[in-house]
Amino acid sequence: MNLIEEIRRPIKEEMLLFERTFVETLKTQNPLLNEVHKYLTQRNGKQLRPMLVLLAAKLTAAINKVTIDAAISLQLLHTASLMHDDVVDDTLERRGKPSVNAKWNNKVAILAGDYMLSKSLQCSTRTGHIEILDVIASIGMELSDGELIQLATRHPVETTEDDYLNIVRKKTAFLFAACAQVGSLSVNAPAQTTDLLRKFGENLGICFQIKDDIFDYYDDIEIGKPTGNDIRDGKVTLPLIHALRCCGVEERKSISAIIINKDYSDENIHLINRFARAHGGVEYAIGRMKEFRDQAIGLLSGFPDSDVKHSLMFCAEFAADRDL
Repeated sequence: MNLIEEIRRPIKEEMLLFERTFVETLKTQNPLLNEVHKYLTQRNGKQLRPMLVLLAAKLTAAINKVTIDAAISLQLLHTASLMHDDVVDDTLERRGKPSVNAKWNNKVAILAGDYMLSKSLQCSTRTGHIEILDVIASIGMELSDGELIQLATRHPVETTEDDYLNIVRKKTAFLFAACAQVGSLSVNAPAQTTDLLRKFGENLGICFQIKDDIFDYYDDIEIGKPTGNDIRDGKVTLPLIHALRCCGVEERKSISAIIINKDYSDENIHLINRFARAHGGVEYAIGRMKEFRDQAIGLLSGFPDSDVKHSLMFCAEFAADRDL
């Protein structure tokens, strides 16, 4: 049994309910929207975020309708943000298949994403829980804020590790944190429990994103997106940050010139990849990723042993060990 199956096992029935309700939620009288929604639900991926909502709830109480509505809201928000990101980044492929903007066009991707964002907020209001609504609305702002901070970085080669982690928290980790927090809120868990789970989700999300960024420095790997994309987009992530910090002055100037001039030929992309690996950037990023994985798992230590707790721990293991 793989890790995803292990993660899903204690919430198998609840995930089936989530999936049925999610499909029903997306039904509309608009034929084009229905076509887009059908395409998206056929390639939903691992569904780690809604599983995190359900597990966080079931850690202390039974999953209820509020939990399901909250999970749907966050999955819609996540999906919409990916659709918008693909337009911003000119990404034509996701998980080995054409992105929505590639299959249709940018207008359809943006408008369908807007529809999902509105549907997400509608689902969050169905919970009748003002704190859940506040968390989900705040995450929508954080996602956009993180993207804008990254776009506004004038000299990406000057990005520090602290800068990088700030962007990672906003673009990825706070959504994971919200999933765990909202799951706990949906069953009215004690405030201390909710806070621990929020911190667990944040550390899990940082681990998850560092792993994604490490993928960009490998060739010929089935990861669902082309390697080298971050570099082509001018995004300086942790492996390259560390390599630039550790190399000599002349080598730093040479690599920086490629990034500043946006000279992203295939040859230069391979050069930057080799540079990051040669200066220990990938190894350093792996080490930091494992630190956040271990911090996430450590936050669960006070909870009694259970299948649900083990599944949450497996979430952290999966984030670090996955190959796509």
